[in-house]
Amino acid sequence: MTDTTTDAIKDRIRDGGPLIPRNRAAHPPAYDVDYKTSVTRAPRWPLLSLDSTITEETGPTFGHDLLGPLDNNLILNWTRGEAPAVGERILMHGRVLDENARPVPNTLVEIWQANAGGRYRHMKDTYFAPLDPNFGGCGRTITDDNGCYEFLTIRPGAYPWPNRANDWRPMHIHVSVFGHAFGQRLISQMYFEGDPLIPLCPIAATIKSRSQLDSLVAPLDMARSKPMDYLAYKFDIVLRGRRQTMFENKPEGM
Repeated sequence: MTDTTTDAIKDRIRDGGPLIPRNRAAHPPAYDVDYKTSVTRAPRWPLLSLDSTITEETGPTFGHDLLGPLDNNLILNWTRGEAPAVGERILMHGRVLDENARPVPNTLVEIWQANAGGRYRHMKDTYFAPLDPNFGGCGRTITDDNGCYEFLTIRPGAYPWPNRANDWRPMHIHVSVFGHAFGQRLISQMYFEGDPLIPLCPIAATIKSRSQLDSLVAPLDMARSKPMDYLAYKFDIVLRGRRQTMFENKPEGM
């Protein structure tokens, strides 16, 4: 984040121009009876909306000097380029935009996902699919001046989860977006166009509006696909406004 950006944020707060509050009604309910674990995890008391402080707006942020050359290449970053991950190669790309469709530059975007067989590299994931020894499942990058980001990765597999008798998660990639400080973080998921499991997923079904759910579905982008190499999927992340991306956390604040 540049000094100019920091000064602009301070001026906006000093001049009485607070951040535009998030529309709570546009987000999935914390409690949904078909999503079993939400029954025990959902808040039992009304959420509180707290204004952000100068520290949250201008605190430490993640810089380009901390990025490695393979951080946004999940096909190679686990083995540091020595061996590629197994699976269908894809390019995930898009822009981070504000409520007025302006680019959000220099923001940290992180992703994590299951491998091509639908298994996470996590000690509590006991799905039968094998682990890929060459795939870690995590990546990060910083948006450029036009708010653009991209990741070269493997299309994740679908996997079963213990919700109802035969529930499966659609293919998806988890996405985390940081703002101007680590106190500002939003988390979402990207689904893939044409996946028949999306309308069957209880987690996706917590988003009651079809148009809002569609904002999480990345369309195939043949213009950015590379012949004989990978297909591309375009996933723009809109932070606020009527076309905002649905987020899993912080519906109450920034």
